[in-house]
Amino acid sequence: MYRNRPQQGRYYGGTGDPYSRQGRGMGTGRFKLMLIIGLAMFAFQAFKYFTNTQLNPVTGENQRVQWSPEEEVQLGLQSKPQMAQQHGGFHPDQRAQDYLDKVGQRLVQSSIAAKSGYPYDFHLLVDDRTVNAFALPGGQCFITAALFNKLENEDQLAGVIGHEIGHVIERHGAERMAKSGFIQGIIQSVMIGSGGDHSIAQIANVVGNYANMKYGRDQELESDKWGIQLMIDAGYNPEELIGVMDILEESSGGSRTPEWQSSHPSPENRRQNIRNLIEQYKK
Repeated sequence: MYRNRPQQGRYYGGTGDPYSRQGRGMGTGRFKLMLIIGLAMFAFQAFKYFTNTQLNPVTGENQRVQWSPEEEVQLGLQSKPQMAQQHGGFHPDQRAQDYLDKVGQRLVQSSIAAKSGYPYDFHLLVDDRTVNAFALPGGQCFITAALFNKLENEDQLAGVIGHEIGHVIERHGAERMAKSGFIQGIIQSVMIGSGGDHSIAQIANVVGNYANMKYGRDQELESDKWGIQLMIDAGYNPEELIGVMDILEESSGGSRTPEWQSSHPSPENRRQNIRNLIEQYKK
């Protein structure tokens, strides 16, 4: 009647049972080790991010960046062909390119942007579907034909390009790379510290993505401010930047993605922010 009764050593102290005290001890020890490693990685990532700062010579602010201005310039030059290729290449209309160069250089030479030390270069791209403009670290600025052709006057073009120059002056690209690296390091730390718990890792990843989005919205508003300042310095009408927001909103097809889920502020917020900034400059 007791023939199939488990042996005492088999379930209460045997080394092969994962539910024995010894088995539980091994699991707890491994978890503690992974937690310690995760915390150490977190501390290292935080130390590297928060202590690695550089002074921006234009804004006078200390920024958390890992690239020198010279490295930013090289990165932008190396990335330029690839970014152009993604949008169909450089536009063959030399007259349009010359016009873009004239506006861009007027903005730079008439403002503090000339003192930033970056070799600004402006590129018109073939892409006639994607309404967009962007800047790479180090001074490489781009605008697609789709947006270029929708602009109604030179002042609006100056507003778009001034905004992109603002990204370069503020070193937003270098800041984004540093913060993205920090967030990815934190996510890895969480994954290791949680023992590979994918649900915790997914939550950490979502939080990281939204943190980056918020960071992007702040940068966009900051660059709008630069766009206005550069337009005024160069003799352009800053109110035309509001018209650019109308064009962007129309081109989006009336998309109503919640702002907190977007990398850009809503057009309504940007328009109001631009109006407020213009009033401040008038005082």
